[in-house]
Amino acid sequence: MKDIRNLEPKALWNNFYSLTQIPRPSGKKEEIGKFLVEFGKSLGLETWQDEIGNVLVRKPATAGMEDRKGVVLQSHMDMVPQKNSDVEHDFEKDPIQTIVEGEWVRANNTTLGADNGIGVAAAMTVLQSTDMPHPAVEMFITVDEETGMDGAFGLQPDFLQGDILINMDSEDEGELYVGCAGGLDANASFSYQEEEVPAEDVAFMISLTGLKGGHSGVDIHLQRANANKLMFRFLKAAVAEKEARLCSIEGGNLRNAIPREAFAVITVPQGNEDELLETVSEFEALFIEEFKGVEEGISLTAAKTDNISGLMPEVVQDDLINAVTACPNGVYRFIPEVPDVVETSNNLAIVKSDSG
Repeated sequence: MKDIRNLEPKALWNNFYSLTQIPRPSGKKEEIGKFLVEFGKSLGLETWQDEIGNVLVRKPATAGMEDRKGVVLQSHMDMVPQKNSDVEHDFEKDPIQTIVEGEWVRANNTTLGADNGIGVAAAMTVLQSTDMPHPAVEMFITVDEETGMDGAFGLQPDFLQGDILINMDSEDEGELYVGCAGGLDANASFSYQEEEVPAEDVAFMISLTGLKGGHSGVDIHLQRANANKLMFRFLKAAVAEKEARLCSIEGGNLRNAIPREAFAVITVPQGNEDELLETVSEFEALFIEEFKGVEEGISLTAAKTDNISGLMPEVVQDDLINAVTACPNGVYRFIPEVPDVVETSNNLAIVKSDSG
């Protein structure tokens, strides 16, 4: 593992490294907020933290630049906490493990937090600089952007003094964005009474893994596979053809992440085990063929398990499977005047059962 602190420009990467060492999923803003406040004060700069947790640090203009318009460098402190299911990582306690591969920096089977840690690190580097002519600069770091823009919505009038705000939460080097995207969450829940598992049934854990996932606001147009949609296509066939019953389901874990893994516990009557395994292999081959050139690592497996509680009633199971199978996912519409830009899309992000 190469140390990212040796990358150039070192000041930028050292700041980013410091951010990777602070657990900062959305909603956990205390430690990262304290770090940013201490950073500003350590430079002898005016530093504030508002009631909602946003942090502001002001740096005066350098000599000869006092008459220029002030600039606000704005980023957000929280990150999307997503990991592969086989990785032991607590986003509220553990630092991110970074890996340098060629020209890329990535994390060890978790999200990296470059969204928007690299923007925060860049603003920190500007504040640290002693040889960069600049107008008055403000580093403005907001809270909980990933879960609802709480910091931006909580901004109080007159908190900022700059004339020009540069939002540093961008995706591509050398590109500027004009405008923004908005989103709505739809949450549906219901309760049911679990039924006993027939004594002669055999239980299997069905695991769908290896998908790329991605950000639902940035990668939705890439036509990547959605683990929930694929899992429920398989479940629909298993129920209809192999008399399968659904015990539990867990797919996806973040509202703005395309789900890359899904797991279901199902049962089949004794004697149907081999046929179920054949169906698993058939659907794995189908998914691999369907997403050739988009997904390289799709894996659908079945393993016997004793970790079961009860079954969903058949009517609940069937309604759930039909609903998820029918739920739209992906791009609805591109902007006619700008054909490469998504206007409307949907991400079926999370499907989860828990003891009824």
